Amino acid sequence: MDPLGAYPADRAAALSGVPRSTVHYWARTNVLIPSLSAERVKLWSFADLMGLRTIYWLRQTKDADPSRPDVPRSTMPAVRRALTRLAELKVDLWTEESGPAIGVTPSGEIFTITSDGVESVHRARVLEGQYLDLIRPFDTPGMAGPDLHAPRPHLRIVPGKLAGSPHIARTRIETLALAALAGRGFSPDQINSLYPDIERAAIREALELEEQLNRNLSAVAA
Repeated sequence: MDPLGAYPADRAAALSGVPRSTVHYWARTNVLIPSLSAERVKLWSFADLMGLRTIYWLRQTKDADPSRPDVPRSTMPAVRRALTRLAELKVDLWTEESGPAIGVTPSGEIFTITSDGVESVHRARVLEGQYLDLIRPFDTPGMAGPDLHAPRPHLRIVPGKLAGSPHIARTRIETLALAALAGRGFSPDQINSLYPDIERAAIREALELEEQLNRNLSAVAA
Protein backbone atom coordinates (compact mmCIF):
# COMPACT_ATOMS: atom_id res chain seq x y z
CA MET A 1 0.00 0.00 0.00
CA ASP A 2 1.17 3.53 -0.74
CA PRO A 3 2.25 5.54 2.31
CA LEU A 4 -0.58 7.58 3.82
CA GLY A 5 0.76 10.72 2.22
CA ALA A 6 4.44 11.55 1.73
CA TYR A 7 5.20 15.21 1.09
CA PRO A 8 8.54 17.06 0.99
CA ALA A 9 8.59 20.52 2.57
CA ASP A 10 7.56 22.45 -0.56
CA ARG A 11 4.58 20.20 -1.17
CA ALA A 12 3.55 20.15 2.49
CA ALA A 13 3.61 23.95 2.61
CA ALA A 14 1.78 24.46 -0.68
CA LEU A 15 -0.97 21.96 0.10
CA SER A 16 -1.47 22.96 3.71
CA GLY A 17 -1.48 26.71 2.98
CA VAL A 18 1.17 27.35 5.63
CA PRO A 19 4.31 29.31 4.58
CA ARG A 20 7.31 27.12 3.80
CA SER A 21 9.52 29.00 6.27
CA THR A 22 6.96 28.33 9.01
CA VAL A 23 6.80 24.63 8.16
CA HIS A 24 10.60 24.42 8.46
CA TYR A 25 10.62 26.44 11.68
CA TRP A 26 8.05 24.19 13.34
CA ALA A 27 10.10 21.15 12.35
CA ARG A 28 13.32 22.65 13.78
CA THR A 29 11.64 23.67 17.05
CA ASN A 30 9.83 20.34 17.51
CA VAL A 31 6.38 21.87 17.22
CA LEU A 32 5.51 19.51 14.35
CA ILE A 33 8.24 17.07 13.37
CA PRO A 34 7.52 15.46 9.96
CA SER A 35 6.18 12.06 10.91
CA LEU A 36 7.43 10.01 7.94
CA SER A 37 11.02 11.20 7.86
CA ALA A 38 12.61 13.73 10.19
CA GLU A 39 16.18 13.43 8.85
CA ARG A 40 17.83 14.54 5.61
CA VAL A 41 14.91 14.50 3.13
CA LYS A 42 12.09 15.36 5.50
CA LEU A 43 8.67 13.95 4.62
CA TRP A 44 5.36 15.07 6.07
CA SER A 45 2.28 12.79 6.08
CA PHE A 46 -1.32 13.58 5.15
CA ALA A 47 -2.12 13.86 8.86
CA ASP A 48 0.77 16.34 9.14
CA LEU A 49 -0.95 18.58 6.57
CA MET A 50 -3.95 18.76 8.88
CA GLY A 51 -1.56 19.32 11.78
CA LEU A 52 0.05 22.31 10.05
CA ARG A 53 -3.36 23.88 9.50
CA THR A 54 -4.30 23.14 13.10
CA ILE A 55 -1.23 24.85 14.56
CA TYR A 56 -1.55 27.89 12.32
CA TRP A 57 -5.25 28.40 13.08
CA LEU A 58 -4.99 27.78 16.80
CA ARG A 59 -2.15 30.28 17.17
CA GLN A 60 -4.16 33.09 15.54
CA THR A 61 -6.76 35.35 17.14
CA LYS A 62 -10.13 34.22 15.79
CA ASP A 63 -12.78 36.77 14.80
CA ALA A 64 -16.06 36.17 16.59
CA ASP A 65 -19.45 37.61 15.67
CA PRO A 66 -19.93 41.35 16.47
CA SER A 67 -21.85 40.59 19.66
CA ARG A 68 -18.95 38.67 21.22
CA PRO A 69 -15.25 39.39 21.77
CA ASP A 70 -12.62 37.78 19.55
CA VAL A 71 -11.39 34.34 20.54
CA PRO A 72 -7.76 34.65 21.71
CA ARG A 73 -5.10 32.43 20.23
CA SER A 74 -4.81 29.02 21.84
CA THR A 75 -2.04 28.02 24.20
CA MET A 76 0.74 25.66 23.14
CA PRO A 77 -0.60 22.92 25.48
CA ALA A 78 -3.90 23.12 23.55
CA VAL A 79 -1.95 22.91 20.27
CA ARG A 80 -0.02 19.85 21.41
CA ARG A 81 -3.22 18.22 22.65
CA ALA A 82 -4.81 18.76 19.25
CA LEU A 83 -1.78 17.25 17.46
CA THR A 84 -1.89 14.20 19.74
CA ARG A 85 -5.56 13.67 18.95
CA LEU A 86 -5.00 14.13 15.24
CA ALA A 87 -2.50 11.28 15.43
CA GLU A 88 -5.30 9.04 16.69
CA LEU A 89 -7.36 9.47 13.52
CA LYS A 90 -7.38 6.82 10.81
CA VAL A 91 -6.46 8.59 7.59
CA ASP A 92 -6.95 5.42 5.54
CA LEU A 93 -10.71 6.02 5.54
CA TRP A 94 -10.58 8.34 2.53
CA THR A 95 -11.63 7.00 -0.87
CA GLU A 96 -12.02 8.61 -4.29
CA GLU A 97 -15.67 9.23 -3.49
CA SER A 98 -15.66 10.39 0.12
CA GLY A 99 -13.75 10.92 3.34
CA PRO A 100 -14.46 12.09 6.86
CA ALA A 101 -14.62 15.80 7.59
CA ILE A 102 -12.24 16.71 10.41
CA GLY A 103 -12.61 19.77 12.63
CA VAL A 104 -10.75 21.46 15.47
CA THR A 105 -12.15 23.83 18.09
CA PRO A 106 -10.24 26.78 19.60
CA SER A 107 -9.60 24.63 22.68
CA GLY A 108 -7.81 22.01 20.56
CA GLU A 109 -10.63 19.44 20.52
CA ILE A 110 -10.45 17.32 17.35
CA PHE A 111 -13.71 15.91 16.02
CA THR A 112 -15.27 14.27 12.99
CA ILE A 113 -18.26 15.73 11.18
CA THR A 114 -20.82 13.17 10.00
CA SER A 115 -24.49 13.09 9.04
CA ASP A 116 -25.20 12.28 12.69
CA GLY A 117 -23.57 15.48 13.91
CA VAL A 118 -20.25 16.23 15.55
CA GLU A 119 -18.28 13.76 17.64
CA SER A 120 -14.83 14.12 19.16
CA VAL A 121 -12.18 11.43 18.80
CA HIS A 122 -12.82 10.57 22.43
CA ARG A 123 -16.58 10.35 21.79
CA ALA A 124 -17.34 13.50 23.72
CA ARG A 125 -19.90 15.81 22.16
CA VAL A 126 -18.46 19.06 20.88
CA LEU A 127 -20.43 22.14 21.79
CA GLU A 128 -21.73 24.19 18.90
CA GLY A 129 -19.46 27.10 18.14
CA GLN A 130 -16.57 28.27 16.03
CA TYR A 131 -14.29 25.63 14.59
CA LEU A 132 -12.07 24.98 11.59
CA ASP A 133 -12.78 22.25 9.04
CA LEU A 134 -9.27 20.93 8.36
CA ILE A 135 -10.14 19.46 4.95
CA ARG A 136 -11.88 22.42 3.33
CA PRO A 137 -9.84 25.17 1.57
CA PHE A 138 -7.55 26.98 4.01
CA ASP A 139 -6.45 30.53 3.27
CA THR A 140 -3.60 32.35 5.00
CA PRO A 141 -2.02 35.71 3.99
CA GLY A 142 -0.78 35.31 0.43
CA MET A 143 -1.67 31.61 0.26
CA ALA A 144 -4.66 29.46 -0.64
CA GLY A 145 -4.46 25.90 0.60
CA PRO A 146 -6.79 23.69 -1.48
CA ASP A 147 -9.43 21.27 -0.31
CA LEU A 148 -7.45 18.23 0.86
CA HIS A 149 -9.88 15.70 -0.58
CA ALA A 150 -11.30 17.28 -3.75
CA PRO A 151 -9.09 20.26 -4.68
CA ARG A 152 -11.10 20.59 -7.92
CA PRO A 153 -14.23 18.75 -9.16
CA HIS A 154 -12.19 16.33 -11.30
CA LEU A 155 -9.24 16.02 -8.89
CA ARG A 156 -8.72 13.97 -5.74
CA ILE A 157 -6.25 13.54 -2.88
CA VAL A 158 -6.42 10.10 -1.25
CA PRO A 159 -3.84 9.50 1.52
CA GLY A 160 -3.25 5.85 0.57
CA LYS A 161 -3.06 6.37 -3.20
CA LEU A 162 -0.01 7.70 -5.04
CA ALA A 163 1.46 8.70 -1.65
CA GLY A 164 -1.28 11.29 -1.30
CA SER A 165 -0.40 13.14 -4.50
CA PRO A 166 -3.21 15.15 -6.16
CA HIS A 167 -4.43 13.25 -9.22
CA ILE A 168 -7.21 13.01 -11.78
CA ALA A 169 -10.10 11.23 -10.08
CA ARG A 170 -10.27 7.45 -10.68
CA THR A 171 -6.88 7.43 -12.46
CA ARG A 172 -3.24 7.32 -11.41
CA ILE A 173 -2.37 10.45 -13.39
CA GLU A 174 -0.81 12.98 -11.02
CA THR A 175 -1.39 16.69 -11.49
CA LEU A 176 2.35 17.19 -11.01
CA ALA A 177 3.05 15.06 -14.10
CA LEU A 178 0.67 17.11 -16.23
CA ALA A 179 2.22 20.34 -14.96
CA ALA A 180 5.65 18.98 -15.91
CA LEU A 181 4.43 18.50 -19.48
CA ALA A 182 3.09 22.05 -19.53
CA GLY A 183 6.47 23.23 -18.26
CA ARG A 184 8.10 21.55 -21.25
CA GLY A 185 5.90 23.58 -23.60
CA PHE A 186 2.98 21.23 -24.15
CA SER A 187 -0.34 23.04 -24.58
CA PRO A 188 -3.48 21.73 -22.83
CA ASP A 189 -4.68 20.38 -26.20
CA GLN A 190 -1.38 18.55 -26.73
CA ILE A 191 -1.55 17.11 -23.22
CA ASN A 192 -5.11 16.00 -23.95
CA SER A 193 -3.89 14.19 -27.08
CA LEU A 194 -1.51 12.21 -24.87
CA TYR A 195 -4.36 11.32 -22.51
CA PRO A 196 -7.42 11.10 -24.81
CA ASP A 197 -9.53 9.38 -22.15
CA ILE A 198 -9.17 12.32 -19.76
CA GLU A 199 -11.65 15.18 -19.95
CA ARG A 200 -10.20 18.51 -21.06
CA ALA A 201 -11.73 20.09 -17.95
CA ALA A 202 -9.74 17.71 -15.75
CA ILE A 203 -6.48 18.68 -17.46
CA ARG A 204 -7.31 22.37 -17.08
CA GLU A 205 -8.08 21.87 -13.38
CA ALA A 206 -4.83 19.96 -12.85
CA LEU A 207 -2.79 22.81 -14.34
CA GLU A 208 -4.75 25.40 -12.36
CA LEU A 209 -4.11 23.52 -9.11
CA GLU A 210 -0.38 23.29 -9.75
CA GLU A 211 -0.28 27.01 -10.56
CA GLN A 212 -2.04 27.69 -7.26
CA LEU A 213 0.45 25.53 -5.35
CA ASN A 214 3.40 27.26 -7.03
CA ARG A 215 1.99 30.66 -6.03
CA ASN A 216 1.75 29.42 -2.46
CA LEU A 217 5.48 28.77 -2.38
CA SER A 218 6.25 32.43 -3.06
CA ALA A 219 4.45 33.52 0.11
CA VAL A 220 6.43 34.40 3.23
CA ALA A 221 5.43 34.22 6.86
CA ALA A 222 3.60 37.30 8.08
